[in-house]
Amino acid sequence: MAIVEVKVPQLSESVAEATLMQWKKKVGESVTADEILIEIETDKVVLEVPAPSSGVLSELVAEDGATVAAEQVIARIDTSGGAVAAAPKAADKPAAEPAKAAAPAAASAPAQAAGDKSRVAMPAAEKMMADNKVDPASVTGTGKDGRILKGDVAAAMAKPAPAAAPTSTVVPRAATLLPQVSAAQPNLGERPEQRVPMSRLRARVAERLLQSQSTAAILTTFNEVNMAPVMEMRKRFQEKFEKEHGVKIGFMSF
Repeated sequence: MAIVEVKVPQLSESVAEATLMQWKKKVGESVTADEILIEIETDKVVLEVPAPSSGVLSELVAEDGATVAAEQVIARIDTSGGAVAAAPKAADKPAAEPAKAAAPAAASAPAQAAGDKSRVAMPAAEKMMADNKVDPASVTGTGKDGRILKGDVAAAMAKPAPAAAPTSTVVPRAATLLPQVSAAQPNLGERPEQRVPMSRLRARVAERLLQSQSTAAILTTFNEVNMAPVMEMRKRFQEKFEKEHGVKIGFMSF
């Protein structure tokens, strides 16, 4: 039984820890080498953690939302021959012959699965689609191997929504007087409140803003100027200046 450990990648020098977002595989499922297992979020970026080798995911050491450090073990993969061959052996077992009508649907299923697998969204693009409720099927990926980038999601959101089919309406010739109905009063009852944990990036921004507010010096500066000599000079030369230049002399001239 050969076990391979899945570790958190090396983080930058200024980042000490990261947060696990969501596992894309469950315990007992088969994984292939370089397949994305989970995404981790730091104070600066979102990183993808690929599978170091093919096998079966045997254990999840850290669950979703856990705080982890660099080089920490978060999962284990069983790469033994029996575990890897178990899935193909089960797949090679002959199944009951399907009906003729279901044959085209069964043939199109692998192609559809392959197409969905090729349309992998980058972490930032996937988060943007989830926040704006964008259907991944409506986004055309321009990245490597058809990957969906953040710019692809923005382009899909910028496209105008399809116009609704016009409906035939009958406009009466004479308007019918309707009884006046008072507008419904807004419900001023208790508003629902939901607490959602902030992402690491937002938490770090909030921490830095609070730190800046607590440590930054808030000062007010007053500058006093004796303008009496300036006002006296302006009054003395005001008429002469206006005759020579055609404009009145102001305080900004001094």
